[in-house]
Amino acid sequence: MSKEKKGFSRRKFLVRGAVGVGVILGTGYLTRSIWRRSIADMANTLDASYLGDTKTPPLWFEVTAENQIILYSPKVEMGQGTFTSLAQIAADELEVAIDRIKVVHAASDTGNIDGLSTGGSTSVSSLWMPLRELAATMREMLKNEAAKALNTNVATLQLNNGVISGGGKEMTYGEVAAGVQEWEIPDVPPLKDIKDYKYVGQPIPRVDLADKVFGAPIFGMDAIMPDMLYGAVVRSSLIGATYKGADTSKAEGMPGVVKIVKEPDFVGVVATSRMEAENAKNAIVVDWDVSRTWQSADIEAMIQVGQGDPVEIQKTGQAEDILSDEEGLIVSEFKSPIGAHAQMEPNGAVAFVEADKATVMISTQVVDITRKEVADRLGLDKEQVNIIPTFLGGGFGRRLHTPNAIQVAVLSKAVGKPVKCFFNRKEEFQNDTFRPPTHHVLKAKLTEDGLIEAIEHNISSGDVMFGSALLPDLLGPIVGADIGAWRGGMIQYRAIPNFRAVSWRVKLPFSTSWWRSLGLLANTFAIESFMDELAIKAGKDPVQFRLAQIQDDKAGQRLKAVINAAADKAGWKDEVVNGRAMGFAASTDANTPCAHVVEVSIEDGEIKVHKVTCAMDPGIAVNPDQVRAQCEGSIIMGMSAAMYEQMKVKDGALTPTIYGPYQMALMRDAPKEIEVVLLQNDDKPGAVGEPPMGPIGAAVANAVFRLTGQRLREMPLQLA
Repeated sequence: MSKEKKGFSRRKFLVRGAVGVGVILGTGYLTRSIWRRSIADMANTLDASYLGDTKTPPLWFEVTAENQIILYSPKVEMGQGTFTSLAQIAADELEVAIDRIKVVHAASDTGNIDGLSTGGSTSVSSLWMPLRELAATMREMLKNEAAKALNTNVATLQLNNGVISGGGKEMTYGEVAAGVQEWEIPDVPPLKDIKDYKYVGQPIPRVDLADKVFGAPIFGMDAIMPDMLYGAVVRSSLIGATYKGADTSKAEGMPGVVKIVKEPDFVGVVATSRMEAENAKNAIVVDWDVSRTWQSADIEAMIQVGQGDPVEIQKTGQAEDILSDEEGLIVSEFKSPIGAHAQMEPNGAVAFVEADKATVMISTQVVDITRKEVADRLGLDKEQVNIIPTFLGGGFGRRLHTPNAIQVAVLSKAVGKPVKCFFNRKEEFQNDTFRPPTHHVLKAKLTEDGLIEAIEHNISSGDVMFGSALLPDLLGPIVGADIGAWRGGMIQYRAIPNFRAVSWRVKLPFSTSWWRSLGLLANTFAIESFMDELAIKAGKDPVQFRLAQIQDDKAGQRLKAVINAAADKAGWKDEVVNGRAMGFAASTDANTPCAHVVEVSIEDGEIKVHKVTCAMDPGIAVNPDQVRAQCEGSIIMGMSAAMYEQMKVKDGALTPTIYGPYQMALMRDAPKEIEVVLLQNDDKPGAVGEPPMGPIGAAVANAVFRLTGQRLREMPLQLA
């Protein structure tokens, strides 16, 4: 069956969006705090929708002659298990065994393009309903065509694992599809009841397991093209450096050099091997314009509550007025450092630019944006550029902008052959889009009966969403505060009568952007450490203290449920037993509540985490085993960031630039046990990959306080 190509028009979306912007701007300056808070609240609770074609099954499914169904996924697989969950959903509605489903990345020339990105823990949740409807419609399309071929009534047909039978005859899905010249797409049929699904809800082994175990060449660094050359681009190690020009005389005659490519904004080399390209690159002398030599102290001075542009993102009651009186006021400060993505696979691509088209194989989370940027640079229509996404050797937000594809494409165009070009490890560290540092000031007052009367959270952070390729410049002044920076920074205990959150934006001199869970880890570290501090001042058990201040709506009930589940499963005790203490923290991210209880000791002056009990409510767990694996991975990554990782700025450069000096959690640092309790108190799948990261830093810090009496207020967590 030939795959139908059809673009996704967002005309109505754009028109309505423009009207909405006009209405908002027309409300005037005096009311902007109100609508900015409304936007923030909506962004904090809104379920993400899929922005792409959801009406054309032939864009998504190809039925082969061997009776296999290829599912072209617009979401990329970067280790989160998305392909397996999508196969489960499709298999149930198509009424085939899951081993008949093969999930592959949809290249941009298939027409099945995600209009936004792979990120934000939305791959499965955003495709849950569209994919069910597409698969069900594809099933009915196959039945309708089979009825014609078998000359029988479609209502009499029976389906059995890719075989359609009726009237004493049968055909495979593959045989049916082979005879179709043009598909007729019916209305979406009724979907199956979830309780009748065979695969959804089951711990199906990963469909990409064999390829990864046996080392199949599926990642970006594995990509090759015939007659391929190798490229290298000179990149400055200094913050804010601007390319002015280059002396390439020494490089031009070096072994293997095919061409030196000079562009207005960069200089690169194409050679017959990667080593020859790197050697020639290192011989190029570049003139960089550097306006200032930055140091860590300069950055720390910028990230301070009270500096930058404040935007109120949350307000209920009169917290600001109540907390202006210093009597009984409790104030605490917390900080987090610059963080690197430090993913295993550095950025890079393979590109081949021909006269009227370009092909790029790349590890990217943004196929459509990458296609447009390459097309713009080459002077092509975007339909002339085919982006072929590969498996990602780690994403975590690092590949939510991949402009390196532009440079590789330019190198290829210059030599007329395919070129492969990747960052080396030093370049990857120094040219990262970093997790921004943060500073938090929290204030509160307690009532006489030990509850919170008023609480306020002030967040100072560099940009996450602002300035990124995913956010149109127009939206920045409208939303006011960077949604990525304050993610997790709102007060979730909404039975408190007076609460407020304020975001302070600081524009840093180096690139900061998306990082797994965005601001969730740092913001939850601050809020949940402060909640623990308040519970102790109130003389309350920290778990009961939290439960008493949660609203009794659906979100509150789900939060209470995970708090109780984590405490019960861990056997929560607010005391030191045999040199070990427990710490507790909870958060809600992307409508998924999560709570952690950690068990910690101090060994040889170092913090040792022995066990983490995680309770999470992601709604429907399409694959419970994968959900648990995501919890485990998120917890380990969160521990690493909270306890070990930090970048510094020294003499104008970000450092360190290699694993080892950039300290991360090792196998010996991992807890011996991570126990995951899954609740499913929603009727659809929710976010999974990022919510478990929120509570871990605070939970560890709270346990350390019980052991030492020392309140750790900065990440990475280090004992004095």
